[in-house]
Amino acid sequence: MQVTETVKEGLKRGYRITVTADELDAKVNEKLTEAQPDVEMKGFRKGKVPLALLRKQFGERLLGESMQEAVDGAMSKHFEETGDRPAMQPEVKMTNEAWKKGDDVEVELNYEKLPEIPELDAKSIEIEKLKVVPDDSAVDEALTSLAENAQNFETKDGAAEEGDQVVIDFKGSIDGEEFQGGSAEDYPLVLGSNSFIPGFEEQLTGVSAGDEKDVTVSFPEDYQASHLAGKDAVFATKVKEVKAPQKAEIDDALAKNYGAEDLEGLKGQIRERLVAEYDQAARQIMKRRLLDILDEKVSFELPPALVEAEASQIAHQLWHEENPDVQGHDHEKIEPTDEHKKLAERRVRLGLLLAEMGRQNEIQVTDAEMTQAVMNQARQYPGQERQFFEFVQQNAQMRQQIQAPLFEDKVVDFIFEQANVTETEVTKDELQKAIEALEEEDDAA
Repeated sequence: MQVTETVKEGLKRGYRITVTADELDAKVNEKLTEAQPDVEMKGFRKGKVPLALLRKQFGERLLGESMQEAVDGAMSKHFEETGDRPAMQPEVKMTNEAWKKGDDVEVELNYEKLPEIPELDAKSIEIEKLKVVPDDSAVDEALTSLAENAQNFETKDGAAEEGDQVVIDFKGSIDGEEFQGGSAEDYPLVLGSNSFIPGFEEQLTGVSAGDEKDVTVSFPEDYQASHLAGKDAVFATKVKEVKAPQKAEIDDALAKNYGAEDLEGLKGQIRERLVAEYDQAARQIMKRRLLDILDEKVSFELPPALVEAEASQIAHQLWHEENPDVQGHDHEKIEPTDEHKKLAERRVRLGLLLAEMGRQNEIQVTDAEMTQAVMNQARQYPGQERQFFEFVQQNAQMRQQIQAPLFEDKVVDFIFEQANVTETEVTKDELQKAIEALEEEDDAA
């Protein structure tokens, strides 16, 4: 087997791999000899079928397998010896398309290799971490919000308005036939909550206790119960009670509703939650500043194909954001601008740098972390969690999309641990302004 270099330009590499006919023949014989003891064929005892007959019977299929294994083996050996790591899937093409049995096999291998990435001493990085300590006004504001969410409903006279709760009995039917799951008694429905089929709650605005009303609605075309999707239904509805919302008192009773022993305990929980929220926002700012620092500190040659692919993806994504009515991808080709290419270079550079730092420091996403991330995303599809899990398990690209940001954050946290971090206490408003400044920078980019 021969491997001859054909291209060496920047990060581009090209090789011609030649597998001789004799090497292929020897590999086929090796496979036949290995399988011979287990082969049974009419007229022969097990393990006694002549190799010539086995070759006639299985030779063509084994020849194809041998060709693939020989080429794969040559590529693996090449990457092991050179230390090259392809930036993208290598291009492999058989050059002698008129190949016939007895000919050598010639294959072209082309790829862009990952560049040599300079080492970065994370301890040399100086970065600021913003810190917000929740004050009493922030806690009081959160308490007020909790009280509004924990509102009670009390019976009232008169017509129901948006925000009121109506207690109803209802029976749903399609073409005069009641359907399973379409009825309930003493159901508390808050008008304006959008918890029912579109159009249902609006038709109950203005009803009073004792009213009976037929509510006519159409199930959405994408309704999760396929046997109801797109169909018109009538709900015979009886209004038993109308209740108005009453704001809950901020006291120990409210605290117990939220799992705290008393009001002071609830305030403590709120402070902890606010600290976590402020820290998350501060980390977002800190991460952005770190990426800016890394982008300035480190420079190396970038694989052109990676940059082109990233620029095309950026341009395509931004085009769809500007044209939200276009759902599919059967539109004209989107040509990346210089700004798209500049942003792509930054993303590729930082992505390669973080990936290399993660590799050197043996940073990995654990199975438990991956499972938790999948569970978090599955919650976005209530009732279809299992299908989402199965989809992720069967889709390598989806797993990579979930794993990539987890890996990036672990590498970023590793750098934070090594870096010289200065903590600066700021107000909630100052933190908010810093977040808004980041968003403005992203919009400008």
